[in-house]
Amino acid sequence: MPIYYLTEAEVEQVLTMELALETTAAAFRKLALEEAENVPRQRCRTDHVMLHVLPAAAKTLQALGFKAYTTSKHGAQFTITLFDPKEGGLTALLEADLIGQFRTGAASGVATKKLARPEACTVGLFGTGKQARTQLLAVCRSKAIQKVHVYSRDEQRRKDFAARLSQETGVDVIPVDKPEEAAKGLDIVITATSSKDPVLLGEWLSEGQHLNIIGSNFLGKTEVDVEVFRRTHLVTVDSKEQAKLEAGDFVEALKQGVLHWSDIYEFAPVLVGRYPGRQSPQDITMFKSLGLGIEDIALAVKVVERARQQGLGKELL
Repeated sequence: MPIYYLTEAEVEQVLTMELALETTAAAFRKLALEEAENVPRQRCRTDHVMLHVLPAAAKTLQALGFKAYTTSKHGAQFTITLFDPKEGGLTALLEADLIGQFRTGAASGVATKKLARPEACTVGLFGTGKQARTQLLAVCRSKAIQKVHVYSRDEQRRKDFAARLSQETGVDVIPVDKPEEAAKGLDIVITATSSKDPVLLGEWLSEGQHLNIIGSNFLGKTEVDVEVFRRTHLVTVDSKEQAKLEAGDFVEALKQGVLHWSDIYEFAPVLVGRYPGRQSPQDITMFKSLGLGIEDIALAVKVVERARQQGLGKELL
């Protein structure tokens, strides 16, 4: 069986945020209906390189495969491998940096649409990297956003980011000089940083906010302080099983007894209404994103389908 191969440039030609939002929502629904399996990220390393692997399957999405990526001082390399869900043969290989960025943004977009107040229209964003970009693209496609405040430590980077994202979203993206200005009084707050220490403090939160906390997937890193959890009414996560291995944001709050695992809901059943979401306009809600293989695989299947229709990619013997 020939193996279909897509480069990052070819993926970029067919990948849209609308497609990522659609497939990510479908992946969450399949998880809620127990029609999909997601295995928490597995890691191993040499002296110089760490390998990360995220397997997943969903028969009704015709999806079976895994994302694998390496990280080192030289950067990161991402691939997705797909298999025939009925016969098991290897069917496709995709370069997958953009897919990872888009599905992570899309997860926050789906969560924001479900959990933020219906009238939410302002955003605060911590971070100006690739993940911050797709977070904003997704949220701006999920809600009628009118204004964004963006903060990062580098003044020039946040100015450049604000100018670029204003063009991409058609929304007024404003660089701010103080971190609290990316949180106070805004409807939706997103943290998309590589920080090991809190960038979002609970004292800056306002009633009715929705929080997307997406930067950390290591137990030794947190983007929020314990006060954030004292003030948050609903905490959701993409996978509790994975969170126990990776959610550094939860560690100190759990240690202090401010948060308990029984207080944390998986987002998928909340999405389909099995558990309640926001209970009042005053509630502060949170979606903690770690990044799931099922999100990657569901999106990759559709990317391959579109690429084939457009005559992109090549077959490997």
